[in-house]
Formats: sequence, structure tokens, C-alpha cells
Amino acid sequence: MRRVKVGVIGTGMISGVYLTNLTGTFDAIVEVTAVADMMPQSAQLKAEQFRIPNVYTVEQLLADPEIEIVVNLTAPAVHASLNLRALQAGKHVYTEKPFALNRDEADEVLALAETKGLLVGCAPDTFLGAGIQTCVKLIDDGWIGTPYAASANIIMGNAASGMHPNFQNFLKLGGDPIMDMGPYYLTALIAMLGPVRRVSGSASQLHREIVVTNPKSHAYGHKVPVEAPTNVSAVLDFHCGVVATVQAAKEAFGYFPRMEVYGTEGILYVPDANFFGSQVFIHTAHGEKKEVPLAYPHAEEGRGTGVADMAYAIRLGRNNRASGRLARHVLDISLAIFEASETGRHALLQSTIERPERLPQGLKYNTLDA
Repeated sequence: MRRVKVGVIGTGMISGVYLTNLTGTFDAIVEVTAVADMMPQSAQLKAEQFRIPNVYTVEQLLADPEIEIVVNLTAPAVHASLNLRALQAGKHVYTEKPFALNRDEADEVLALAETKGLLVGCAPDTFLGAGIQTCVKLIDDGWIGTPYAASANIIMGNAASGMHPNFQNFLKLGGDPIMDMGPYYLTALIAMLGPVRRVSGSASQLHREIVVTNPKSHAYGHKVPVEAPTNVSAVLDFHCGVVATVQAAKEAFGYFPRMEVYGTEGILYVPDANFFGSQVFIHTAHGEKKEVPLAYPHAEEGRGTGVADMAYAIRLGRNNRASGRLARHVLDISLAIFEASETGRHALLQSTIERPERLPQGLKYNTLDA
């Protein structure tokens, strides 16, 4: 199968794992031919590290007629605007989450893509990993009976250490817990249970500003505003009848994720949706807790899997799984949680989607199509 040529815009911290997988694990279907960044020296370093032939400006990358997919790894505030530019240039586009910061931007991207006959994709693609895909199969095969409830909790520290080079982004909308970490868990829940129809929620903020007290930080001593909620709780009503609770906070310490799906015949202990593998357990109605072998490959760090799946979709004429419409539904849920908190009322969602198609079994390690 002829490889799909890819250009990556944004060579910050997350680009390393994308480029590792796109130039290694999935190099049978994708070929990274160019990188671009607002800091050319950063792009140059990544090009040298991963043997990528071209270091471009954004304009040059979008103008390259051979590039079919643009991978957008820029800051959340410019995701939608850059996606629009890529689509206008005739490129399919895959972006980091969040898909956009409001519904209008997201809808504009999707409408343009449909007009031009182009695919849009969005992180997270962790639901395509061995862990979540195994959980999807277990639910589909009836291992826990009829699902009726679920819970997801993401409790972690905040950005006060100032060690991330762009730590201020995690104190703004898009870097907040529900828009930054929430997509991993919301997407996994949708992959297992289908779309959400109604949301209620509460969002709070412990601090209006922080002072960076870590002397190792480049921003040591700086006072920085906190512009988004940092502690969010929600109740999600799914079309299938499941009621799920979600707690996402960046006000603690460490990293403590937990997700479970409750069924009439058992409890499914879902691995961390921020990653691709880890262990899967079922607690049966007889009181046993059993580990279930992973039924799929891709248990390692696989960011970029969604790009590879898009490449297969382009060549085979099918839909991509980590799609823009899936990300739009996740965005709708996230914004509805904030709106429900502000109004004190349930929020009915206008968007809906089909549950992403499960990966076929028996795949070779570095493939996503039988």
C-alpha cells in the first residue's frame, strides 16, 4: 500500500512520541516528510533526531503538494484556526485535543472538511490501544451482563511547579482538567458505551492565581493567573441507559486515575485511558476478580495511532476511528458540564455519533487493518 505523506506542525514535548511512532511503528503506512514550528531551531532538532528531510515554515508545509495529512500539535488556542488553514490547503488534518475551545469553531472545521471531502481526526487515540479495545470487546461479548453505570476519576497535581515550558497553558481553558485530561476518559467511555444524551455538572476553582515556588522553574517567583475551573464533577446520561459519574481535578498531587463499568453480571476495571495498555480485570458475580488477557496489540505508548488509522482510511476509502465528529461530541460534553454548572440545570446535548468501530482482531503488530 502506498504510504501517506505527513507533515507535523508543532515540535514541542508531545511531538517526540508522535514522531517515534510515525517514523517507526507505523512507517509502513505513513511517511513523515516535514516538520514546522514557530521556533525553527526546535523543528530542526526534531528533523535531525528522526531523519525527517524537510524543515519548513507553516506556510511552506501547507503548500507542499505531496503532504496529504497535517498533524497539528500546537497549543489548544490555535487548534481550530490551523485546522481550517490545513483544510483550505487541501490537506486531511489530525489535531491534538481539545478539538476546539467552542462549538462554533469545531463546526466550522467539520463543515469545511465535508465540503472539501477531507478527513478530520483528533486525539486522544488511546482508546485504540490494547486496554480499551479489550474492554470494548468484553462489554460487547456480554462478560459483565448489561452495563448500567460507570465511573471515571482523574485526580492529579496542578501546574504550580512551573516545570513544563508552557505551564501557563494548563491554567487556561483547554489545559483545565476536563478539557485536557477529560477527553481520554470521555472518549474511552464513548468507545465502550456509545454517545451521551444529557449532562449535569459542577465546576469550581480553588485559586485565582498561583505563585511558582519551585526554584528550578524558569518562572520561579512569578505570579500567574488561573483562568479555568480546576475541579469538575459531572453526571453523564448515555443513550444506552448507562449513568456515569466523572471527577476531574488538578488541585492535588501525584496522579490517580480510576475507571470502572458496572454491569448486571460483573464489574469491569478499565485501565488508565491516558495510556494504551495495562491490565484489565473483571469482578464476577461470584466474587472473583480475574485478570483478562489483552485481546489486541498496541499496548505500548502509541500516540500517533490515530494518524496511522487515518492514513489507512484515506487509502481504503473508509471512516477514521479517532474522528473529528467523535472529538466534537467530547467537546460538546465538556462544554455542557460547564454550562450545567453555571445554570444549575441539566444540559441536553445536540450532538450525537455512532460508537467508533472496534479494531479487527488478529492484526499484526504495526498494522490497523486486516
